[in-house]
Amino acid sequence: MNEVPQPEKVNYSKSRQCLELSYASGEAFDLSAEMLRVLSPSAEVQGHGSPILQTGKKDVRIWKIEPVGRYALKLSFDDGHDSGLFSWDYLWHLGQNKERLWQEYLDKLAAAGESREPKLIPLAVDAGKK
Repeated sequence: MNEVPQPEKVNYSKSRQCLELSYASGEAFDLSAEMLRVLSPSAEVQGHGSPILQTGKKDVRIWKIEPVGRYALKLSFDDGHDSGLFSWDYLWHLGQNKERLWQEYLDKLAAAGESREPKLIPLAVDAGKK
């Protein structure tokens, strides 16, 4: 059984909203904050048996990264989501399958008639004032 490598370097680029992972083998992955958020391994996202489609996360950012032992990262996002533990195995899986997983997500959004764009919340208007 092959052991999944642990990245030698982990960096978050705020300007690109991207988690950068570099490995001793020379492989490197850039995983967007949006991708990490919509594919979070948390129960909140994965649901009980079938994943819950995450919508409107295009502009989400990671605001905190915490190591969890020697096996994972806890990512906190600016939309309040912070319950997913991203194991080295899972991050490797995301990096290795990035294009396919992203396209599957986009296809699910389209099939559901949903969007990556955040939904605007209408402001309450006082109809009594003119």
